[in-house]
Parts: sequence; structure tokens; C-alpha cells
Amino acid sequence: MKDYINTGNKDTRSGFGAALAELGRTNPKVVALVADLRGSLKMDQFAQEHPDRFFECGIAEANMISMAAGLAIDGYIPFAGSFANFVTVRVMDQIRQSICYSDTNVKIAASHAGITLGEDGATHQTLEDIGVMRMLPGMVVINPCDYNQTKAATFAAAAYNGPVYLRFGRPAVPNFTSADQPFEIGKAVKMNDGKDVTVIATGHLVWEAVQAAKALEDKGISVDLINIHTIKPLDEECVIESARKTGKVIVAEEHLLAGGLGELVSGVLARNCPARMRFVAVEDRFGQSGKPGELMKEYGLDADHIYAAACELVDGR
Repeated sequence: MKDYINTGNKDTRSGFGAALAELGRTNPKVVALVADLRGSLKMDQFAQEHPDRFFECGIAEANMISMAAGLAIDGYIPFAGSFANFVTVRVMDQIRQSICYSDTNVKIAASHAGITLGEDGATHQTLEDIGVMRMLPGMVVINPCDYNQTKAATFAAAAYNGPVYLRFGRPAVPNFTSADQPFEIGKAVKMNDGKDVTVIATGHLVWEAVQAAKALEDKGISVDLINIHTIKPLDEECVIESARKTGKVIVAEEHLLAGGLGELVSGVLARNCPARMRFVAVEDRFGQSGKPGELMKEYGLDADHIYAAACELVDGR
């Protein structure tokens, strides 16, 4: 198992903020809009340096998305940001009609995703956003795993011509990927080659999967570990190749099982390479208030649950 080192805990939203500030300096077409949450979205630096390209829209997410679509039609590259819960289902009509159906070059910056938002509770947490957004024709869905990968994903989103949903989080989490990593939309990252079981993870669950893979290696179980940062378009070739090799697949995500990466992977494998599967995801529940680490354990979204699922598959029970 390759040794991935945590260089220090950082929140993924700060990776977005750092990249946005840099884009503001290098690309005059980049503009930013926010729904009264510029501090939470780490847009302060961009706003200070480029006040003429920063738009505070207030608590009016539908208006913000419509403004972003108009700016895109005029040739700008707008990043429209809010909490993931408020910038998805609350404004689905505007996203469907003005962004996806109209194929406008808007980037939806969704912070505080999943249950790791923590103490704000179920009204602010979202566990259904990936499913909602990946169903929309033409929408790219990106869910990076740490600060460095979020920064790289933001640059890639700006360079991509079309709608992008960029999902990131609130808590400080391990930063373990390379600062100069290449980021290709739709291309998975193979983190370890193994032969006994495939572990596919996305977002905050990638680090948990790394820890589980190390523990499994100590037990003599070889893990084929895949980091899926782009959920749509999915790197189907990588998924199928791994499943054919191991015949056993685990998918781990901070999202509902319904509509998430696990269901997407299972559909790909059902059509191409049926395999035995287990899912580390949330089963038909809303979130609740609590500290991020406590919630991840409560909802079974940690290394221990990935480890247990792998042992179950490999042992054949």
C-alpha cells in the first residue's frame, strides 16, 4: 500500500477560495456571486481584489443562479456559491432551465456539503445533492477529497466550457494529495493496485478508504483503491477494469445511497461486469446536529465500516 501522508488538516472550501483568488488574478472573465455567505465560501480574497467582479446577491439563491446564467451568456465565467443544500434543491428550476437546458457556462460552488457541516443540523446539511445534480443533462459533478484536489478541481472547472457542480466541505480534513497533481475531469485516480477487493471512494471518504486499505493490507487483503473525484462523467473504464480483476467492489461516499455514486457504479457494473458489492453510504435518513467526526461514525461513514465491508466480501459471507 502506497504511503499517503497528511501534510496538515485543511478545509476543502479553502482550496476553492485559494483557487478562485488566483483565477481572479489571471483570468478577467472569472466572476463570483454569493448568497450572503462569502466568508463561508472563502470568497473574501476575490471580493477584496476584484470588487467589480464580485456580486453579493443576498439570501436570494434563485436570483443568483439567474444572474450567473446571464453573465455566462455575456461571455463571463461565473462561480455562484452557497451552502450545498441551498444552491441545489432550493433553486432546481433555475438550474434546470437557465443552466443545464440552456447549456450556460456556470460553475455552482457548493460548500458545507454532506453531514460534516456538523452542528447546524439537518436543515443545512445535504445528502441528496449528488443524485439531484447528476440527473441533470449536461451537468458535470465534481467531489474532490482534500484541499489540494479541490484547488486543482476549481482550476479545471474554470477551464471547462459548460455547467459544473463543484462540491466541497466545511471541516478541516487531512490534506494528502500532491499540490501539483494533474486534474482531469472524468478521469479517476488510482491510489493503489490490488487484487482482492476494489474500494471506490469520493470526497471526504477517500482518506477513510486510505486508512481502511492500510488496515486491510495488514490483514493480508490487497486493495485496488480508486479515488473518484468526478462522479459525472464517471470513469467507467477504470471501474470496470478493477471490478473484472477483483470481482468484489465497495463504494464509499458521504451521501445517501439512493442516487449516489454507489448506485451509479452498480448500474455500470450491472451492464458490463456484474460483481459482488457493498455500500458505505447513508440509508434513507436525514442528517442531525453533532460534531463532524461523531456524525461520520453515527452514519457509518468511516474507515472501520469500509474495513468491515471488505472483510465481509473477501471472507465470502
